[in-house]
Amino acid sequence: MDKSADTDLLRRCKHLLAELIAFPTVSSDGNRAITEHLTERLQENGARTWLEPDTTGDRLNLFATIGPDCDGGVILSGHTDVVPVTDQPWSSDPFEMFERDGRLYGRGTCDMKGFVAACVTMAPEFARRKLKVPIHFAFTYDEEIGCFGAQALTASLQRRGIRPAVAIIGEPSLMKVIDGHKGCFEYTTWFTGLEGHGSAPDQGVNAIEFAARFMTKLVELREALKARASVDCPFDPPHTTINMGMLTGGVAHNVIPGKARLDWEMRPVQASDADFVKAEIERLVRDELLPEMRMKHLAADICTDIVAEVVGLVPEHKNPARDLVMAVTGENDTGLVPFGTEAGLFQNIGIPSVICGPGSIAQAHKPDEYIETGQLALCLKMLDRLGRRLETGPVS
Repeated sequence: MDKSADTDLLRRCKHLLAELIAFPTVSSDGNRAITEHLTERLQENGARTWLEPDTTGDRLNLFATIGPDCDGGVILSGHTDVVPVTDQPWSSDPFEMFERDGRLYGRGTCDMKGFVAACVTMAPEFARRKLKVPIHFAFTYDEEIGCFGAQALTASLQRRGIRPAVAIIGEPSLMKVIDGHKGCFEYTTWFTGLEGHGSAPDQGVNAIEFAARFMTKLVELREALKARASVDCPFDPPHTTINMGMLTGGVAHNVIPGKARLDWEMRPVQASDADFVKAEIERLVRDELLPEMRMKHLAADICTDIVAEVVGLVPEHKNPARDLVMAVTGENDTGLVPFGTEAGLFQNIGIPSVICGPGSIAQAHKPDEYIETGQLALCLKMLDRLGRRLETGPVS
């Protein structure tokens, strides 16, 4: 592709990105409008599309295909939801993109509408090529709050018998090739005790006190997990971690709190670690905490809600997705990241997966989020090389 074509592609990509930023797709508000917009853009270039709504109809997955109707090919995957801007000190309207000093500012420019814009900008180029295998576009909802869209989408791919050869997840990685990250399991545990006057604590069931004992067990397990790490684990830190994010409860100094809530998470290196933690917590609740609580109040309870259990991306010796992206980017090595993505969900259904996308995660979720135009240019170049590669034959 010559320099003038590169410049035109980047111009069109920036224009589309500005359109996408103007959709305030905070996870809590849904993504229907932006998904319908992207569907129209892809259909204009001959893409075969299907939409998958959630139960509310406010959130949609989009799956689109350009190229032959056959197995194999490549998924280009991204999410369209963004994190909130509430209480963040933005210096401009976060949903109106502007450019300054080679940077494009706006909520989602980096995480990850930049990659989505680059993929859709390349759709006409893909449509003009004589692809031997298809290029798929997978744009999902609610990644930021639990990868719920991708969980539904991967189940649909299995149900429909769609079998791509590899998946490229365009989370911001500075266009480096990432082939591994930990899982992300998030929970909310609710404690129901018995309120009473603070002057007679033995007459009530203090929900916060039992929550504290629950937390103490999690701290103990966090230490135990360090001993379970394998000596060759590539992650930093090399063991499964546990974090307590928020503990709330009570109404006043002199009232025994009858309700408490604990938000916590773990980042499993391996599935057996998650099983170990859950089994130990279940034993604590069943054998110790609940019997003691119910000696004073039969209605006392401890319940844990699964907010999300998103599997990690496991580094694999044989990974055609990694090899393909290294070939079209010119990268010679791979890395790991500490944050979670949808990549493990595709890997979990047998699609080799890799992360490679424009922008830096250091800019994500912050006020004045931005992506450098040079990163978009690199992404467009990678996608152009990918299209050329897929004219020669299947992914191996």
